[in-house]
Amino acid sequence: MSESHTSIFITGVTGYIGGSVLHRLLQHPSAKTFDITALVRSSEKAKKLESFGVKAIVGSLDDYDLVEELTSQAHVIFDTADADNLEAIRAILHGTRKRHATVGDLPIYIHTSGTGELTDDARGNKTTDVIYDDLNPDQIESLPDTAFHRNVDLEIVAADKVGYVKTYIILPSTIYGIVSNPLVEAGIQNPQSIQIPMLIKASLGRKQAGMVGKGVALWPDVSNDDVADLYIVLYDAIVANPDKVGHGREGYYFGENGEHTWYSISRAIGEAFVDLGISTDPEPTSLTDDELIKYFRLSGASPIFLQVRRSI
Repeated sequence: MSESHTSIFITGVTGYIGGSVLHRLLQHPSAKTFDITALVRSSEKAKKLESFGVKAIVGSLDDYDLVEELTSQAHVIFDTADADNLEAIRAILHGTRKRHATVGDLPIYIHTSGTGELTDDARGNKTTDVIYDDLNPDQIESLPDTAFHRNVDLEIVAADKVGYVKTYIILPSTIYGIVSNPLVEAGIQNPQSIQIPMLIKASLGRKQAGMVGKGVALWPDVSNDDVADLYIVLYDAIVANPDKVGHGREGYYFGENGEHTWYSISRAIGEAFVDLGISTDPEPTSLTDDELIKYFRLSGASPIFLQVRRSI
């Protein structure tokens, strides 16, 4: 590999976010200089990825030695697969440390977390005026260590502080939009999100739009196109002028361009149900504890439906 090429390792390319990021890397003005390696679980999808010029390795995030080795071979890591697999993230960090020690490189690690880190336990029954700002690291550091995704993010920031890797954490919010690109057409990428479809499926099961509590919990939202663009904008900024791009404790980036209450989503589901003849009443009703267990496999509210402090 020539010095003019950039080695990239990316996880999660068959997913909603990762596939969109990979598509943008393949369309990037510097795409001819990218040597992209992707980790995928499916040998069939690995073969399809090869036709896009991507080196695809079959394995999972739980293959820690493999993850470490692949990471050690890359200057840039886009991690879009699992925000809460601590051992896999440790393998990635071990790989960046190995690369730094043996090659002298300072890897760029862009990790995917989520605004679930900002949730509290209002369970849909209250709102808040607190706004979290990704330009305010002191405010972010005030989050409890027990917050959703927080244990992983703290370990990533700690690695940056040691100095063998520069870390950047993107926190998408509720992502919406149906993806259409060649990776979807090839059967490689999942084209739809998780959060709202999960609520739709639960509502279909009860034949009435459902919500947690009163549905007044706030959540930021962002389109798939915008959040995928964020990864590329961030990467380009790092390459162009790394000293001006916050990393480590200053390297949190919220993916957000609006907000909604969960009532508004559930009401829209209810109106669609009436139009489709599934229900006669568009007004959503509160999910019972039994329904939360049945449809979301937990007692209490799923993190995506809890109160969230706004982000900017």
